[in-house]
Amino acid sequence: MSKKILHILSSPRGGASVTKKLGDAIIRKITAKYPDAVVKERDLAADVFPHLNELQIGAWFVPSADRTPEQIHAIQISDEAIRDLQEADIYVIGAPFYNFAIPSTLKAYLDHIARPGITFRYNEQGKPEGLLKNKTAYIATASSGVYSNGPFQSFDHVSPYLTFILGFLGVTDISFVRAEGLKIEGIRETAFEKGVQSIAIA
Repeated sequence: MSKKILHILSSPRGGASVTKKLGDAIIRKITAKYPDAVVKERDLAADVFPHLNELQIGAWFVPSADRTPEQIHAIQISDEAIRDLQEADIYVIGAPFYNFAIPSTLKAYLDHIARPGITFRYNEQGKPEGLLKNKTAYIATASSGVYSNGPFQSFDHVSPYLTFILGFLGVTDISFVRAEGLKIEGIRETAFEKGVQSIAIA
């Protein structure tokens, strides 16, 4: 059975991006296991999602048949992004550390895809239920320091946030692949290769 892979890039560094290189390595390992896999790429640095505004949010709560042309146009980017997520089996998300958190481009994207009634809902008991089910996510992260363990672990606001928000949307099979310590002498020399070696495809 062919797998559909959605590769989400959030670094503006293009081919020099470590998270892009890590994401590419993850995809190579996935396609080695699933040779018929189809990869779709969304570059958030090139295709920038705007910050949410009143028109977009308001359109979410209007039945699709009743939306004005302006509302339809305003949420088109959100609808397309969600369709990509619904169709994909595997997400590969590049999430570099920017000031201990994710880039604003990635946060804007996540704001557009967290849509009530489409990617999540609240059940009869008032509990949230994610609607992006049976998906697998690999998060490629890169950082100048070491945050997966040690004295600076509490400074990592990338993995806790992405684990929470993806879980909220129904994605609970999540793996992090890290290239960390990229500015630390004695660690940086092997940081990327260690990240690649840690990739485990289920």
